[in-house]
Amino acid sequence: MSLVNDLDQEVENFKREYDKFSRGNKSAGTRARKILQDIKKTCQEIRVSIQGAKKEDDKAEPASAE
Repeated sequence: MSLVNDLDQEVENFKREYDKFSRGNKSAGTRARKILQDIKKTCQEIRVSIQGAKKEDDKAEPASAE
């Protein structure tokens, strides 16, 4: 669950920096882009985690013989 919390925090940081950028602070645009890159990495980590959990569930369930 900590990855989801990390994602929430990164999104909040992005909103804050993007708001500054939209008011004319060009440096905030650079920071916003970096945060978006971090969000992308966190999303990928979540995707891998979900896929790993799915694979573990598939291994735990025995195949039914028909």
